[in-house]
Amino acid sequence: MKPRTDLWLQNLLDERDGAALYEGLARHEKDPERARTFREMSGDERRHAQIWQRKLEHEEVAVPPDEPSARVRAILWLAGRFGAGAVLPLVADAEAGAIDSYERQGGEAADMAAEERQHRATLSGMGAAKPDSARGLISSRERWHRGGGRAGSIRAAIFGMNDGLLSNLSLILGVAGAGVPPRSVAITGLAGLLAGAFSMAAGEYTSVASQRDLLARQVALERREIAEAPEEEAAELAQIFKQKGLSADQAMRTATEILKNPDSALDTLVREELGLDPEDLGSPMGAALSSFGMFAVGAAVPLVPFLLAPGPAAPIVAAGLAGVVLAAVGGLVGFLSGTGLVRSAARMVGLAALAAGVTYLVGRLFGAAIG
Repeated sequence: MKPRTDLWLQNLLDERDGAALYEGLARHEKDPERARTFREMSGDERRHAQIWQRKLEHEEVAVPPDEPSARVRAILWLAGRFGAGAVLPLVADAEAGAIDSYERQGGEAADMAAEERQHRATLSGMGAAKPDSARGLISSRERWHRGGGRAGSIRAAIFGMNDGLLSNLSLILGVAGAGVPPRSVAITGLAGLLAGAFSMAAGEYTSVASQRDLLARQVALERREIAEAPEEEAAELAQIFKQKGLSADQAMRTATEILKNPDSALDTLVREELGLDPEDLGSPMGAALSSFGMFAVGAAVPLVPFLLAPGPAAPIVAAGLAGVVLAAVGGLVGFLSGTGLVRSAARMVGLAALAAGVTYLVGRLFGAAIG
């Protein structure tokens, strides 16, 4: 196979993956407008795929069956359980890789890079009100509106575990480097695990509770506005419908009809005007427990050797075990984001080695100074 057809085949597979990914996200997306956007993006990817397929067929290159990759299936599995918004950062990372690849190829691929760049901008902007959009215009007038969102929760969970692992590994190696007995190192590591996990949980609980209170206040203010100024709310809703393609008369009739039922009007306005799901404002306790658990799991990794086999080799075993877990986490992130398993794993292990190495060296110097 010629080198250029190798590249075309990879482009075809990437575009097919993109189409399958956006089609799947559209199925898992609750917001009709965002689901429509995903379907449009899938159509762009299908069009790109057809271009590469025609090129390959012209060169009489066998085209493989159209099946999504393991990475796409994994992301869609996560989207099905946590929502489409939770995987958007991973999808945006993949789009960034496609942009770089097409820009390097030049020619016809450079034109596709422009559309991929637009896809990435669309993904980044989801959940944020544009200044010239209906939601943005309403938000500029009603300053109390603020958008919520939980995009990136999967990534946050992964790196929550990574934070626990790296911080406790550094603490344990720093103390071990000072010549502290293994039993004392284990107690220090356990204290570090509990202190860090409780700190993370308290911070997450406060953050989500504050956000929930703010969002609940927004819903309450919207309810009051419906009761006190229904004509104004109807005008705002009509503005949203006009931007979705309805004529001015159709938009106003639809808005007026919706406002006849206050509960239905509130649900529609909260979703369309604020971009919120009134039934899913976040759980402070759930966020706190999740944060505690992920940090504790990571922090427990370097502690295990000191609990099961305390001795001179425990620091080495702890560092090796932590390295394996960090490489796996880094590889998982690279796999899901499409940035490459080896590169992502090496970067995460390298940074951890630098941090743990510095703390171990400081511990050795400090231990020697007071010994």
